[in-house]
Amino acid sequence: MVFASPVIFLQIWRFVSPGLYRHEKRVAIPFVGVSTLFFLAGAAFGYWVVFPPAFRFLLGYTNDFLEPLPSVDEYFSLALRLFFAFGLIFELPVMMVLLGKIGLVNKPFLVKNRKYAVLIAFIVAAILTPTPDVVNQVLMAGPLVLLYEVSIVAVSLFARTTLFVFAPKSEGEQPAAGNTDQE
Repeated sequence: MVFASPVIFLQIWRFVSPGLYRHEKRVAIPFVGVSTLFFLAGAAFGYWVVFPPAFRFLLGYTNDFLEPLPSVDEYFSLALRLFFAFGLIFELPVMMVLLGKIGLVNKPFLVKNRKYAVLIAFIVAAILTPTPDVVNQVLMAGPLVLLYEVSIVAVSLFARTTLFVFAPKSEGEQPAAGNTDQE
């Protein structure tokens, strides 16, 4: 699945692209390429950085009466869970830029809510890591916090113009002609 992800994203693109306008396609093509690269980077990080300590932790339950004998199925199950978990969390900057493009988030909003993002990163890490040890949870929460910071920079650089605007009305804004709703 990891190595097939470029082909999978290409097939999704071929399905979606006929329904897009030219200016939407110009935004979507880099989005697909960057999201593929970020997913593969996350899977590689999960394999080379997080998987070895997670597997050592699971093998650490040994004593005179207990000898760990993981099966190939358990080994691949742990590896695949880490691949997909880290592949998905590395998509955070791409998703934030997408949310910035449609007008749901902006740089001041992300900066203001940084403390909540750190808390959510540790909650997500506690849920997604397959082992209960703190080391693996920090190995997931750390990149999440770093990716949130990258998201702030990416939103400020790439989401300056929005495709749609979901902004609330300002205090002095007059209702449109024909709209008589009073707030």
